Amino acid sequence: MKELFDNVSNDCSKMVTKKYSTSFSMAVNMLSPKIRADIYNIYGFVRFADEIVDTFHDFDKEQLMSHFERDYYFAREHKISLNPILNSFQQTVNKYNIPDEMVQAFLKSMKADLHKTEYNTKEEYDEYIFGSADVVGLMCLKVFVNGDEAQYLELKDAAMRLGSAFQKVNFLRDLKDDFELLNRSYFPNIDLGKLDAVSKQLIIDEIEEDFEYAYNNGILKLPAEAKFGVYMAYRYYKRLLSKLKTLPSEKIMDTRIRISNPMKINLLARSYVKYKLNII
Repeated sequence: MKELFDNVSNDCSKMVTKKYSTSFSMAVNMLSPKIRADIYNIYGFVRFADEIVDTFHDFDKEQLMSHFERDYYFAREHKISLNPILNSFQQTVNKYNIPDEMVQAFLKSMKADLHKTEYNTKEEYDEYIFGSADVVGLMCLKVFVNGDEAQYLELKDAAMRLGSAFQKVNFLRDLKDDFELLNRSYFPNIDLGKLDAVSKQLIIDEIEEDFEYAYNNGILKLPAEAKFGVYMAYRYYKRLLSKLKTLPSEKIMDTRIRISNPMKINLLARSYVKYKLNII
């Protein structure tokens, strides 16, 4: 039965999420059971694309990405793929009518990572973040609002700003690996080899503006099925940013900030109390 195969595919996307990101999987688990599988499916797709460009150094990455994209479009058209990650993702794409331009923007940013090493202008930087992060937030928002177009349009900008904030925190946290191992520099007009306190603060200010906008104009207005899970992810990334703020700029290239499991549990507990008391 196709239904059994689809369930197995969904389980694979869930497993990918749990194996690659305990923090994100914790946040997804705080969503309504009705939408968890679809968010796992989105994560599985974007994670596999990201793995191609960031990890598979002993293989022909361009060929892998080309096959991945081709196989996705076969899956979307025929509503099946023997790749369980693509099969699960196409279910979500077709179920929520996720526009192809979102998928194309994401794949464009991923393919840029195959050859582009520097983003020298704000326009290049913004375009990359839109494709690598903003549209992922929009895909998730499509699931959260479940066809309510008016609500989608109201929350669209906030979803993009939250995706941007998450991505920029990742950039700041992963500076060492991106710069030294992958030879990438995402922040325009900043010399990562000589990152100083002023440059670091400019990045942090930008991230905090994104977070503030996303919280006030998006998270507080989300449907009940999504609100706590998204708030949990927001609190996790805010905690990462707080730790990065206290780290001297000269140490960022030598240290990869992490949130310990006990701290994650603490964040979850405190976030849940605020949610139940209706103070978020």
